[in-house]
Amino acid sequence: MTSGDEQELVSLWRQAKCAEGHSDDQVDRALRDGRLVRSCARSDVRIYLASIDSEPVGYTIVMSGPVSALHETLAVWLDVLWVKPGKRQRGIAAALLTTVAAYAEHIGAPEVVSCVPSSSRDANRFFARLGFSAVVTERSTTPAALRRRLAGPDISVVSDAVRRRRSLRARARESALAK
Repeated sequence: MTSGDEQELVSLWRQAKCAEGHSDDQVDRALRDGRLVRSCARSDVRIYLASIDSEPVGYTIVMSGPVSALHETLAVWLDVLWVKPGKRQRGIAAALLTTVAAYAEHIGAPEVVSCVPSSSRDANRFFARLGFSAVVTERSTTPAALRRRLAGPDISVVSDAVRRRRSLRARARESALAK
């Protein structure tokens, strides 16, 4: 990736993160920490940029790897697909995905996988129209919440002091709402 391409990617990535609701400070911190550069430097990662008349308008980041830990079948994982809001519905995402499909065929990956948030109705419809089907429902939790649930109702990992604070906060909220 040339330094010009890298600057275009950083600019597009910044716009995408801000559009997702991240603050400029959060984005700057991620860039200073080198997260984007480290991620993109991995050997299993490919980045494709789209431009119209030399203006960067979209990008995709894909990874190649096994479908799961127990299956050695290779897949191309679509990590990010983003097009500038004012440039959407012009075939840019389709062009990027055409490149992704060519890459998958080149490395012999029989599947292209995209993890789309269930709350993103438009994105889900877009991928469904392209033939992506729902395979799994992904659910996540924090380790602490998992431990609490696994401990069961009889074993409390929450101290009495924490329980009292939560109870007092709940009562304060209820009284504030009642006013």
